[in-house]
Amino acid sequence: MNNDTFQIAGQEYESRLLLGSAQYPSQQIALDAIDASGAEIVTAAVRRVDLNDASGQGLIAALRERGKTILPNTAGCYTAKDAVLTAQLAREALETDLIKLEVVGDERTLFPDIEQLLKAAEELVADGFTVLPYTNDDPIAAQRLEDIGCAAVMPLGAPIGSGLGIRNPHNISIIREMISVPMIVDAGVGAASDAAVAMELGCDAVLTNTAVAGARLPIQMAQAMKLAIEAGRLSYLSGRIPKRLYAQASSPLKGLVGE
Repeated sequence: MNNDTFQIAGQEYESRLLLGSAQYPSQQIALDAIDASGAEIVTAAVRRVDLNDASGQGLIAALRERGKTILPNTAGCYTAKDAVLTAQLAREALETDLIKLEVVGDERTLFPDIEQLLKAAEELVADGFTVLPYTNDDPIAAQRLEDIGCAAVMPLGAPIGSGLGIRNPHNISIIREMISVPMIVDAGVGAASDAAVAMELGCDAVLTNTAVAGARLPIQMAQAMKLAIEAGRLSYLSGRIPKRLYAQASSPLKGLVGE
């Protein structure tokens, strides 16, 4: 497992856990949780971060001191135009071409607007961005995003912040078969077991925020997520036994009394 890394746009990462930086009780707890998680990539919503903070005491500065890859996202955008402008602002302020692309359809469900998402992804890829789009668990949409040139595809496990876990594992498995770029489950993880399930389905990584930030003990939950990712990945690589309708004896039958 020491050499089991994954890549995004040629950059290699050892941790398969991506962690969000919002909604923690304090910035220090956020940083402690990120440290405990081992995550190398940390997301930050452009609209919630002071990009002009020159004090050196802000979240972005602290993450950079820790050597983290900052993944700005376009959370809160409802149109392709808004998302593209937000991404361009992030690139200028943070000096990175990485962008987690979110274009949602409405405030209640926060489901992606696929039409606007595809449009924004196409524009950003053409503009030289490394695009990681948050999308529905739709295999066709995932394939189209890969065809556009996205560096990874990030299907939801369940609605953002719901904690419902992987609601449609069948679709996640199909997406795994249909795309060759990294697949990162994003949204819906509520507990460490959900992260393990995602990895056992063949996901390359898991991104979570609310499950850690909203936990009673965020730092401990971050540790649990780290271990779950590792266990799920090892389980996937090991190859699970097939599911059977009826029992199959695990002990040898030779040598039974009365034979």
